[in-house]
Amino acid sequence: MVSSDSGKEVIKKEIPLVPKLPGVYRMLNSNNEVLYVGKAKNLPNRLKSYVSEKSHIIRTERMLSQTKKLEITTTSNESEALLLEANLIKKFKPRFNILLRDDKSFPFIFIGNQDKWSQIKRHRGKKNREGFFFGPFASAGSANWTIKMIQKIFQLRVCDDTVFKNRQRPCILYQIKRCSAPCVGYVNDKDYKKSVEDAIEFVSGKSRKIQKNLSREMEKASEDLDFEKAAILRDRIKSLNIIQSSQRINEANLVEADVIAGYKESGKTCIQIFFYRSKQNWGNQAFFPKHDPDDSLKDIINSFVSQFYENKTVPSSIILSEDIKEKELIEKTLTKKEGKQINISVAKKGSKLKVVNQAIKNAKDSLNRKLYESQNNKELFEEVSQKFRLESNINLIEVYDNSHIQGTNSVGALITYGEEGFIKKRYRKFNIKIQKNNQDDYGMMKEVLNRRFKRAIHEKDNYLTFPDLIIIDGGKGQYSIARETVNELGLHDMPVIAIAKGKYRKSGNETFYHNGKEFKFEKNNPTLFFLQRIRDEAHRFAVSSHRARRKKGINQSLLDQINGIGSIRKRALLNHFGSARAVESASLDEIKSVEGVEEKVAKKIYNFFHE
Repeated sequence: MVSSDSGKEVIKKEIPLVPKLPGVYRMLNSNNEVLYVGKAKNLPNRLKSYVSEKSHIIRTERMLSQTKKLEITTTSNESEALLLEANLIKKFKPRFNILLRDDKSFPFIFIGNQDKWSQIKRHRGKKNREGFFFGPFASAGSANWTIKMIQKIFQLRVCDDTVFKNRQRPCILYQIKRCSAPCVGYVNDKDYKKSVEDAIEFVSGKSRKIQKNLSREMEKASEDLDFEKAAILRDRIKSLNIIQSSQRINEANLVEADVIAGYKESGKTCIQIFFYRSKQNWGNQAFFPKHDPDDSLKDIINSFVSQFYENKTVPSSIILSEDIKEKELIEKTLTKKEGKQINISVAKKGSKLKVVNQAIKNAKDSLNRKLYESQNNKELFEEVSQKFRLESNINLIEVYDNSHIQGTNSVGALITYGEEGFIKKRYRKFNIKIQKNNQDDYGMMKEVLNRRFKRAIHEKDNYLTFPDLIIIDGGKGQYSIARETVNELGLHDMPVIAIAKGKYRKSGNETFYHNGKEFKFEKNNPTLFFLQRIRDEAHRFAVSSHRARRKKGINQSLLDQINGIGSIRKRALLNHFGSARAVESASLDEIKSVEGVEEKVAKKIYNFFHE
């Protein structure tokens, strides 16, 4: 076992200097990497526990053995310490903390209230616009589906203002009865405003009231023999029933609540969150926190709750599957943060317990799927190692491809695959910088590999660790250049495999190159399917990156290529001449006559087009 004495000595020296206040402490190693972030009501007392206890659990002993430095930040109270701790854990991602992964903002539905013709749209990010926000929704798909239903019922516009103001005839959404066409005046502002108000009431949970009003209008239209209007109202009621059945009033009658449940197995944990807003279930989301296998489920949920709500809107009620030790502190902190009473409870019985049990079941199913995929990936990695007779085990694969059209907008792409699947945060694209490489596939590959690994070799803090295997989308030539490049960088032990498409690019006929040998697979081999899948993902990423770069280039003006021509001068030139081509055809005196363009700048512009 590694000795923890070095860490204890560091802490012992710092304790006399630490004030008896609440705050946060950070343990760092010799490379100034943050190992652990913790909080305390009384910092000296908390730090003494690391020194006074003769033996700790293995994880803590390992952490202390690596600790070479201690940093302290005091706060005015324990609640501030909790928020700061959550913030620092997200920032530094210390290896000995429980980490919330896949942390992201959730989509909301936004209905504006500033415009005469209010727009409904999906919104993600800061709520810096005037209007009504409804959410969060578990996914963009569930938010889009709800918007689609609202369109069917209330026929609100979804188009942007620029499109809305320039329409001369209604779009297809009017034809399929999802918009009332306010852009061309097919509905008056009073009726449209009423539809907006009804939509807001609907997403606020007053669907029964809306349904009664629509039914009353339909009956009146029938009595007036306006059967066309009655049919439209009937279809709206039908859509309303569909959305009610899918986002039905929940058994537990939860008005505004998040249900959080966890399930742990084989040292892994899944946390499921069910979102309830306006008495409706707005979907659920699974999270897989990174933690030590010995961490208890209660500690994991405790850490998860404090980190999850650090940058998110908190509902008035949070219902947990497990009692957590810092419930009162987190409750107090979130109440202060939101400016409203937040209640954290544990479901014990009744309808709330049913909801929690459902969340636990979902967490169990999600974790089992995750474990199965991980196990399956391990087996596939082993099959790859055996097939190509690799000396080391595979845990991480990097796949490379490039994309261009006749040497223009050339892009190299890197994707990464690990035991848990594609690792999107490790994806990288490389805009080809060396001009002669733009039309040279071999030159592109050499440049991409050099840029990827030279940086990792020279930068000690580079978090893109080396892969266990490199796969190249290409044939014998690409393999040779990749192998040569990797060797030049001193990475002789790094295995490289190239995948060449078969005759007529037919799937299943691929030839693989490794160490001067050719390899083939049976057409229905699962390992072949796996390699095809990660190859295709690299190709997709390369092509989409190339298209994005090409689109950006199309939108650029020739004036953007002239150094020293900013947006103001560019606008002045375009307003004066009408286009960049007209600027190109202009004389020096004509360019000088433009307001804001000095003689020196005018000469630069003229010379750019005529040299």
